[in-house]
Amino acid sequence: SRSEDYQGNKFYIGPLSRLKSDSTSKNKYDLLIVLSGPEPQRSLLEKKLLSELENYHGKVLFVSGKIQNKQVVKKTGKLTHYNYLTTSGMQKAYDRSKLVLCRSGYSSIMDLYQLKKKVFFIPTPGQFEQEYLAEHLESQNIAPFCSQDEFTIDMLSKLEEYSGFEILHSSSSSTSISSILSEAFSSVKENSEPIPSSLST
Repeated sequence: SRSEDYQGNKFYIGPLSRLKSDSTSKNKYDLLIVLSGPEPQRSLLEKKLLSELENYHGKVLFVSGKIQNKQVVKKTGKLTHYNYLTTSGMQKAYDRSKLVLCRSGYSSIMDLYQLKKKVFFIPTPGQFEQEYLAEHLESQNIAPFCSQDEFTIDMLSKLEEYSGFEILHSSSSSTSISSILSEAFSSVKENSEPIPSSLST
């Protein structure tokens, strides 16, 4: 590894994401749910959300985040449920969904920023950097969040009060995604020992 005193040329490459925004796509789903992260929390959240969706009347695309040998899709009423989607599949899922519900991991935030989406976050329990990121984005009026245990589907109505990530692309915005993440991770460094692997989801 390089020394912290390295003085060579450095280039800021901006937020990293595998996805691209497509403003021409029309919404097919009212809500996209994307699950990720370690077990048993992934399965616990999946079970909770499937129960909560019984009281939701919009069209839902649900991606469980379970990488298996074969892709499986099940359609029940207004719910379309995939065990996983490829990168191209995820691109289409985001493009065709009005709202997103997911974990507040670093790579998820980068994707949602790139796509200019409105999102509700449920941080993975015990992963402090996800909790700090969610809290900080809420304080900037970008996205609401709730703990896994306390979440109910009617909380999605809070999204009407938040700007979403699109505001950060506005020329009138005095805040950047880089400054938000820098402040959030500074808080993590000062107050906790985050789990490195959780940065990927």
